[in-house]
Amino acid sequence: MSNDYGKTINLPKTELPMKANLPQREQELQRHWLENDIYGTLLKRNKGKPKFILHDGPPYANGDIHLGHALNKVLKDFIIRQKTMAGYDAPYVPGWDTHGLPTEHQVIKSLGVHRHEIEPLEWRRRCREFAARFINKQREQFKRLGVCGDWDNPYITMDAAYEAEQIAVFKELAARDLIYKGLRPIYWCPSCETALAEAEIEYHDKTSNSIYVKFPYVGDRSALSTRLAEESTLEPYFIIWTTTPWTLISNVAVAVNPNMKYSVAVAGKSAYVVASELLEQTMSICGIDDYSILDRVSGKDLECLKCRHPFFDRDSLLILSEFVTSEQGTGCVHTAPGHGPEDFAVASRYDLPVISPLDNRGIFTSEAGDFAGLRYDAANTAVMDLLDETGYLMAREDIKHSYPHCWRCKKPVVFRATEQWFVNVNEYRDAVLGEIRNVDWIPEWGMERIANMVKDRPDWCLSRQRIWGVPLPIFYCERCNRAIIEESLLNAVQELFAREGSDAWYKYTAEEIMPDGYSCPDCGGTKFRKEADIMDVWFDSGVSHRAVLAKRPELAWPADLYLEGSDQYRGWFQTSMLTSVGATGKAPYKQVLTHGFLVDEEGRKMSKSLGNVVEPQQIIKKYGADILRLWIASTDFRSDIRVSDKLINQVVEVYRRIRNTARFMLGNLNGFDAETDALPYEELQEIDRWALMKLNRLCIRVTEAYEKYEFHTVYHSIHNFCAVDMSSFYLDVLKDRLYTSAAKSLARRSAQTVLDIILRNLTLLFSPVLPHTAEEIWGYAVPGAESVELQTWPQSSGSYEDEPLNERWERFLAIRKEVLKALENAKNAGMIGRSLEAAVSIGADDDTITFLDTFGQGLREYFIVSHVSLKGAEGDYVFESIDRPGIYIGVSRAGGGKCARCWVYSQEVGVDAHYADLCNRCLEVVKNV
Repeated sequence: MSNDYGKTINLPKTELPMKANLPQREQELQRHWLENDIYGTLLKRNKGKPKFILHDGPPYANGDIHLGHALNKVLKDFIIRQKTMAGYDAPYVPGWDTHGLPTEHQVIKSLGVHRHEIEPLEWRRRCREFAARFINKQREQFKRLGVCGDWDNPYITMDAAYEAEQIAVFKELAARDLIYKGLRPIYWCPSCETALAEAEIEYHDKTSNSIYVKFPYVGDRSALSTRLAEESTLEPYFIIWTTTPWTLISNVAVAVNPNMKYSVAVAGKSAYVVASELLEQTMSICGIDDYSILDRVSGKDLECLKCRHPFFDRDSLLILSEFVTSEQGTGCVHTAPGHGPEDFAVASRYDLPVISPLDNRGIFTSEAGDFAGLRYDAANTAVMDLLDETGYLMAREDIKHSYPHCWRCKKPVVFRATEQWFVNVNEYRDAVLGEIRNVDWIPEWGMERIANMVKDRPDWCLSRQRIWGVPLPIFYCERCNRAIIEESLLNAVQELFAREGSDAWYKYTAEEIMPDGYSCPDCGGTKFRKEADIMDVWFDSGVSHRAVLAKRPELAWPADLYLEGSDQYRGWFQTSMLTSVGATGKAPYKQVLTHGFLVDEEGRKMSKSLGNVVEPQQIIKKYGADILRLWIASTDFRSDIRVSDKLINQVVEVYRRIRNTARFMLGNLNGFDAETDALPYEELQEIDRWALMKLNRLCIRVTEAYEKYEFHTVYHSIHNFCAVDMSSFYLDVLKDRLYTSAAKSLARRSAQTVLDIILRNLTLLFSPVLPHTAEEIWGYAVPGAESVELQTWPQSSGSYEDEPLNERWERFLAIRKEVLKALENAKNAGMIGRSLEAAVSIGADDDTITFLDTFGQGLREYFIVSHVSLKGAEGDYVFESIDRPGIYIGVSRAGGGKCARCWVYSQEVGVDAHYADLCNRCLEVVKNV
């Protein structure tokens, strides 16, 4: 009868559960952090240390967070946590954007009301309450992600102090004469009834009417063409092409390229002027097969000749512009300066009138004549019908093309010339470009991208025709209508907003806001009215560097880092730069990091209509926040990021590997006290020193990856360390020593010393990514210690570095890989079951045999077999290595008896009559228990 040796085996023991149960356990840990004010303790401890300021780009407080929000906030949390542990004073102040169209849209949608039906102050109250409700909701959702920060004191753009600083920045821009009111064609959303900035435009496909229209030429025929002058019976026309027929109502000119050649083509009794390169294509589309070229003229010779508008009693001047191309159309471009920035720019050089007969809703006014009362898109049909009736419509077809849409309501926008308030970007564009070059952009192409946007952008349209926002602090004299922007008035507004918030603009009359006794500097008038428009919400968020970084004592200006989605090159990154350089001459940030957008597994954009939207709340409910965070770490977030249930499940398996690695270490550290039981480095076994060297290199690699914001490198490095270096080798070969050696033996203490060091450092290395799991493990690894959140970043140790040791073990592991192949083949052939049933013999050159012999009895342990012979490859199965020619491995069943305690086969089993089922090694341990 065999003896029961179970009590003599050092079996792993730990209270860390195998099942993480993250959805419930995480909430318990978060309550622990809150009750013990871990974030506040961190700030106090790091006060006075070098600062690292990551400035939060404020999301809109108008709905639940989506996966893009989670991605953004978690990436920031990785950085803040690691920087804090690395010894930086790195406070994180979250923020929210609350004003403008996004909130108004949601209020209209949720309450079923319209802003025109409600008094301004009541409307603003409802918007404020709506925004506050979603700030609180989003705050809890962000906290559930495990994002640490000053959640009790965020910055909010509708707070009075913030609004007052916004006026201060406006004042500084005005002092530099960078604020002006002008007539310009700007993006206008008829559905939202407001002007839009370029950053608020999205491009989507749209089907439009494409028409070719002939404009009668009414100028001097000989000035156009001497040959045409000789053909008095021919009726000359310029053919234009447009995809917006309704804008013909506002046409005042036809633009041609001065450097292009134009053909005068005769068909029947008509002569048509078209760019020579586009003549054949145009004639084909217009259904004209029989034509001849009468003459060719240069575009520059057509300047200031005249056509007649096809349905209004006015001329259409021929003007020159190099924006006319031969890529499509006819080379003769219909020009309506009221509905296009290029049209406006070229027409202004010729002092042409700006006709823009649309109201705020996109409906034509009486200035449009018979088209009055029609919405602009409905006017397309009316215009085409009229052109067809009068014979000026030459061709009509539908085309699908990219067209600007409102970012909020997703409906097409128009260009509409109106008087708006602008920031004169052109005045300081070069200074902005200079500061862009001083910023570290990650990825590097970000610099060129934003620089090109700034080079090409028009002046910043600052005014919005809404109620919910920070009013433009401008007054008008009722007597002479002068717009007044003076420092004394702006100071008064700033002080008022600081006391009462921007609602005060709607609460008080102009005279009540202005300093007592103020009079118009032009006419001396004393009656004033207030500007009705609010500021662009991008101005709101764009001044956060001033309202937050420069005002909160725990922060600093400029920020070390801005981190947002790549769409912010035309949004927050740019408006922050414009306001900062405009007011201070300097960039508000030192470094900018961008992430891509979320797509499904097939690369399609997330869309509710496609049914491929993945909600962060669903992932957290099913798996826990740490799984979501680990998935984010696994992505190369600088490009578009794929997400699906399959990809999340792959990350779940990686999480299990990391957790089980820590659990194995914890289990085998049961009863180990590092203070009394740890061995000095010099007394550690060689393989244990190798493991420390691998840990040291992991620490260096992971630290560098965090510093470079390459979190996917952190993910893969830690996973490979756990899966390859630890589980597949070190921990696997360690089991025999840990389980069967005497509990307090030097051999086991050597292993435990290293396991303790690895577990602590590994936990710290992944704690920024898996804070909940790290906290849980730390509580078991270091009982009674402070929260893992309060620990310092692990440092690499030069004493662990040993390149000769690394080279030695790299060589050994390559040979071991071949031994494992031979064992696997023997298992598949049915020769052995477990590897301990095997005896291995190795044949190789003398150098290799001598090398392997230096490992002594460790070879059996490292190959996890019962016997190893270096006398040549012998056995029932011989494996010849392909990857390492010259090495032959023989595998046979091990001789002797199976030790009942360690399961190793040995000739020594049975030498002791009382313990006849034990090998000599186990016999010594059992006798001393």
